[in-house]
Amino acid sequence: MQQPDPNILKELATFKMPYGKYKGTAIIRIPVHYLEWMASKGFPNGKLGMLLSTAYVIKTNGLEHLVPRSSPKY
Repeated sequence: MQQPDPNILKELATFKMPYGKYKGTAIIRIPVHYLEWMASKGFPNGKLGMLLSTAYVIKTNGLEHLVPRSSPKY
């Protein structure tokens, strides 16, 4: 079984949403209902889309423990 890339997991805890209702929120902290909505509309292209879709898969499968807690706010 392939192990998750630790750099991507770290980015989920540090990369901030650049726009919208959750602007400035770490990707992994975005509520699952918003990620579900984004999944139904289509994630954006590029790095942001990859991080959002990864967060969606992690949250909907109860795998949040894989993401390091990089700050007290997480």
